[in-house]
Amino acid sequence: MSGPLAGVKILDLTSVVSGPHAAMILADQGADVIKVESPEGDIMRRGSMTPGFVSSNRGKRSIVLDLKQPDALAALHKLIGVSDVLVQNFRPGVAERLGFGEPAARAINPGLIYVSISGVGETGPYVRKRVYDPVIQALSGLADIQRDTDTGRPRMVRTLIADKTTALAAAQAICAALYNKAVRGEGQHVRLSMLDTMVAYLWPEGLGDLTLVDGADPGARPASAPDLVFKTLDGHITAGALSDAEWRGMCTVLNRPEWIEDPRFRTGAGRSANAAERLTLVGEVFATGYSADWLLRLDAAQVPCAPVLTRKELLSDPQIAANGLIVAFDQPGLGRVRQARPAARFMGTPSRVPGPAPALGEHTQAILAELA
Repeated sequence: MSGPLAGVKILDLTSVVSGPHAAMILADQGADVIKVESPEGDIMRRGSMTPGFVSSNRGKRSIVLDLKQPDALAALHKLIGVSDVLVQNFRPGVAERLGFGEPAARAINPGLIYVSISGVGETGPYVRKRVYDPVIQALSGLADIQRDTDTGRPRMVRTLIADKTTALAAAQAICAALYNKAVRGEGQHVRLSMLDTMVAYLWPEGLGDLTLVDGADPGARPASAPDLVFKTLDGHITAGALSDAEWRGMCTVLNRPEWIEDPRFRTGAGRSANAAERLTLVGEVFATGYSADWLLRLDAAQVPCAPVLTRKELLSDPQIAANGLIVAFDQPGLGRVRQARPAARFMGTPSRVPGPAPALGEHTQAILAELA
């Protein structure tokens, strides 16, 4: 087994995306992740196997345990005794009621790292809410940041950004807890919520105007400003100028030298405060030319830019190919599937090459035999 986490055993009692994806990141890095499922299986299976399930559960082993049955709970307790990490994302109180809350688990394994992932936290007025990604986008301010510039209507990001950001935060926190255990010999309870994660994630610029207690940040970009997608005569591109040098380069490419010393745009703070007007003006010029020509000239002027690729175009993009980012393998029940390889590359302890997700209960007998 390869990977920097080889030898680490993780019990994954999570479902949907945030918890499973966190555990999958650790499986990619060499951990032995045992996915504990009910007889019905993770809801993302939808009865059998789906691309969404594969994308958050590849490389794991699956055991089916009906935790309402004494024998199954006893087997889980044995697994807790030989594991380094337990991750669960039941609603607050459910794990305790089923017999594997943090105090019960720690009584079995004092050195255990016990990870609780929740939607909004473990106390407070929303704690009993059933929470999925759109709820967190609504509560965290993200939908407001994304609001339509013309109508003011809030909009969702069309991907499970709260789930996946929480997964990354959880994976990092688990690694920090494993390091602490290796150095100090201590297990601990790690708690994080999707709401906490997203507010912290958005804060540096998305919620940056809330930083000053006594007033808004005068350099903050208005949340209603247009985005950085510009229409051209044959498609769409993105281009952005953060530094003064980049802004001068963009103005030169657009043949608008008067904008360089324009009082509205001369400084970074001014360009941010007047973002709506600036981006509208820039967009009007980009609309008069072709994508390839603009990108060639912007690159020559050292202005950050790129084509706006469709999802299908991503598969043939030369930089994606150069990075060896997309890999394919056979997934029983689905056929040939694609996945993005693990983003972090370890030269000394390479991550696993992505492989199949387990069938429901595929490893039940083998895992139970290991406990005998």
